[in-house]
Amino acid sequence: MEPKKSQKANVGRNSSLYFAVGLALMLALTYIGINHKTYDKELVDIGQLNLDSDLDEEIPVTEILNTPPPPPPPPAAPEVIEVVEDEEEVEETVIESTETSQEEEIVEVEEVAVEEVEEDIEVPFSVIENVPVFPGCDSGDNNAKKACMSKKIQQFINKKFNTDLAQDLGLEGVQRIIVVFKIDKKGDITGVRARAPHPKLEAEAARVVNLLPKMKPGKQRGKPVTVPYSLPIKFQIQ
Repeated sequence: MEPKKSQKANVGRNSSLYFAVGLALMLALTYIGINHKTYDKELVDIGQLNLDSDLDEEIPVTEILNTPPPPPPPPAAPEVIEVVEDEEEVEETVIESTETSQEEEIVEVEEVAVEEVEEDIEVPFSVIENVPVFPGCDSGDNNAKKACMSKKIQQFINKKFNTDLAQDLGLEGVQRIIVVFKIDKKGDITGVRARAPHPKLEAEAARVVNLLPKMKPGKQRGKPVTVPYSLPIKFQIQ
């Protein structure tokens, strides 16, 4: 047979309740202990306010001086009015009327001759009505004169240009020079500009183009005009 125990005699039946109560008490004591603050009475001194000494103000003793009043301002000087006699006679300006009457003769104004200033008009070589004429290229139409002029200028350049100059400068291969100039209203060569691989070649090309003969000027609508011309020069150094 198993021995029977009384429930009242069982000590561990309320252990969980006791544990919870004890835990709550310990947490409460811990919280109070953490938040509890103490102050040292010797270090805390709020002082003592004494207003009696601040309320006593020292009032300085002042002496009233009896100063005499300022003297009155001097009286103003009377204005002196000077009478000037009107001796000079003033001439009145008479404005004459500019209106004309029927009896007045009308003077005819001579016409002033205005000189017409000729504009320096430039017409491209490709579209000009009458191209400049190189000496010896008088025959044929416009296209024939253009072809003859280009041929004559190429022959002139090949004859006058110093091709040995490129060798002396140490240049090799194909050399290209572009020369731009104008044939003015009188047929003279002006405004010569050249572009080349070397400045001496540019100077030589400009020198040769300036030697071109005088031409018949180009015409547009029957009037002489300036015609710009572009000349490519190409030669090969072997």
